[in-house]
Amino acid sequence: MQTDYVRSQPVPAFLVRLLAVGAGAAVANSYYNQAFLGHLTAEFGLAAGAAAIVPVLTQAGNALGVLLLAPLGDRLERKSLILATIGALVAALVGAAVSPGFAWLTIASLAVGLFATVAQQIVPLAVHLAPPAERGRVLGTVTGGILIGILLARTVSGLISDLWGWPVMFWLAAAAMIAIGAALALWLPRVPPTTDLSYPRLIGSLWTLVRTHGVLRRAAAVQFLIFAAFIGFWSNLALVLSGPTYRLGGTAVGLLALVGVAGALAAPIAGGFADRHGSRVVVSTGAGFLLVAFLIFGLAQDSLMAFVIGILVMDLAVQSSQIATQARVYALDATARSRLNTVFMAVMLAGGAVGAGLGGATYAAWGWSGPCTFGAISATLALLLSRKL
Repeated sequence: MQTDYVRSQPVPAFLVRLLAVGAGAAVANSYYNQAFLGHLTAEFGLAAGAAAIVPVLTQAGNALGVLLLAPLGDRLERKSLILATIGALVAALVGAAVSPGFAWLTIASLAVGLFATVAQQIVPLAVHLAPPAERGRVLGTVTGGILIGILLARTVSGLISDLWGWPVMFWLAAAAMIAIGAALALWLPRVPPTTDLSYPRLIGSLWTLVRTHGVLRRAAAVQFLIFAAFIGFWSNLALVLSGPTYRLGGTAVGLLALVGVAGALAAPIAGGFADRHGSRVVVSTGAGFLLVAFLIFGLAQDSLMAFVIGILVMDLAVQSSQIATQARVYALDATARSRLNTVFMAVMLAGGAVGAGLGGATYAAWGWSGPCTFGAISATLALLLSRKL
């Protein structure tokens, strides 16, 4: 077992895969509860829609974790920080599984979201371990693991909660994180901190990074626009599928989400391309493909096959652009990668919130054409801005 890290050779393939599995499993914890809100409503006797506070608080925990915990990767020894956060996540999952009431579950859900952001400690660590020539490929593999975790979480959780009840999902998630934590404890090298800033100065330095690096501002803005389009699509897909044209339920949404796994599997290819040809061309190509996807969604609204093709194109575009923009951002300052990732992810997640809001508003006003138009405009702006990276 390694004790200290020295960059002298490529990261072992098994370690890259372990980091991808760990990041994907961690981020999935933030999405499990979205599949069994109906079960929670029935079990706790809630009013219609009241169970939605559970995923809302989980996402709020995500935001807090990205802003308050992820920057610690620059200040503390990374392996110890990751293992401690996984331990806290396991405790939060067990707390959710044994919830005696709904109030307890809401508090546990906030904690699950907070500590599930260990995924955002793993990503900059993977970049730090990788030699510059392999950084895009490694980042693509780990980020691909995150996307697969997000895509599979609802499907797996829905099946398990239907068969054995929602607490079982939390127990299984806790067991999975214990196993991953044990593997990381065995094989993850120790990486010393890159700064000795106090915690208040560490958090304050986030603004300094934003002010200093124009590339960071532009890269985050591009991904803000791309992720806004992405979430604007997914937050309204169930509405159009349940309408008179298709009359399909939530299972159909889950199955369509699985189509996006192909985009995740292609992520390392996009990362390797960015290593060889630079990030700008990958980001611009991704934004261009995203525009094509929304043109497909808008012009072929009555075709389920068009949705399948469009989702394939969209997920590949989103995944490729994120890998390339992150690689560009991480190259700015080797001593501040966790904080750079914090800024990048916080802005991207804000784009998702804006996309959900504007996507819903445009759907209410103009039907499915609204989110399609919103997505196409966002993709076009991202394409124009990407040329300045």
